[in-house]
Amino acid sequence: MPMAFLLQSGWLYLITHFSDFQLACLGSFFLHESVFFLSGLPFIYIERAGWLSKYKIQTKNNSPAAQEKCITRLLLYHFGVNLPVMLFSYPVFKYMGMQSSLPLPSWKVVLIQIIFYFILEDFVFYWGHRILHTKWLYKNVHSVHHEYATPFGLTSEYAHPAEILFLGFATIIGPAITGPHLITLWLWMVLRVLETVEAHCGYHFPWSLSNFIPLYGGADFHDYHHRLLYTKSGNYSSTFVYMDWIFGTDKGYRKLKGLKSTGVENGGKQM
Repeated sequence: MPMAFLLQSGWLYLITHFSDFQLACLGSFFLHESVFFLSGLPFIYIERAGWLSKYKIQTKNNSPAAQEKCITRLLLYHFGVNLPVMLFSYPVFKYMGMQSSLPLPSWKVVLIQIIFYFILEDFVFYWGHRILHTKWLYKNVHSVHHEYATPFGLTSEYAHPAEILFLGFATIIGPAITGPHLITLWLWMVLRVLETVEAHCGYHFPWSLSNFIPLYGGADFHDYHHRLLYTKSGNYSSTFVYMDWIFGTDKGYRKLKGLKSTGVENGGKQM
């Protein structure tokens, strides 16, 4: 297959010109920064320009100063926290079997591992996030993330350094215990970054994944979490919302959606 050949050839170039350490640490960091900012920055400009406003979940906009503060802090956190974590976690991933050599894993292996990562990450993230909404931890740690009651894409990673480490564990625990191929780890990282940016983007589009994939949270689900007081917000899930459904922590959100749906139906009958 041409695509498989291109992928193999491209990967051969990478492992020939860069060491395993360079790819796993510096390569992962560069990929993360590229995907994160390229997917998140457009939402700042969309909000400033007032484009697609009919799809905006909240009418309130963030000031340019607030957006710039977010970007400045993110760069500080990424170089001061994320990069060192990648460097120091490298021996752990290598010990657990992570490799970058050819041949590349089959798509079946990659798919099974990615599904497992999503399931495990959702479970661990839910409980970690819920714990962060206890009074002391919210006040001293998680409140940093909630400085933006009207989130935009880049606020997805705007958090206290302690939270970055705490909830970041949910993202890396799956790969850490399975020792995947590096390309699988990169794919997982890209998917996770795109998901969390979309969940914080502040827009619910007709093409949003939550309209097509059952139990997928998306921006509308997570935006509700940012709008409410920490003790009443609920909606603690990461990508898929089954944990909130099981433990009833999305009741407020579902009730609101029900009221909106009823209002639309009644409005339609009166027309």
